[in-house]
Amino acid sequence: MITEKELMNKTKRLLSYNESALLRFEQAKASGEKGDFYKEVKPFADNVKEEAEIWKKEASEWLMKHPQRNLHTRQIFSAAENIEMVSIQAFFPETSRKRFIGHIQSIEFVLNSFLKALERIIEDYA
Repeated sequence: MITEKELMNKTKRLLSYNESALLRFEQAKASGEKGDFYKEVKPFADNVKEEAEIWKKEASEWLMKHPQRNLHTRQIFSAAENIEMVSIQAFFPETSRKRFIGHIQSIEFVLNSFLKALERIIEDYA
């Protein structure tokens, strides 16, 4: 199991990927052009998938040891699944804006909630 600090860094990295996906989506919508699959889509999606898989495993293990009233394992799994999905959809202008933004906001909410839970535990041990 990784430390809380490492888990916090992974969570922040996923937040950064989420923001990057949103920016890339806005770019695709504005230009109307799809991203190049092998130069843009696949490398970005592969990085996000790798990071999300590790985070999902570590975050759910952490949550089992430190149960939270308003954060559950199912949310961790959904956030990881959703960030993998948006990491691909961000490159396609035909993606539904409403649905995409809903996923982005959901991911951000779960990641920020998890960060706050981590911070509370770290403060309690300090």
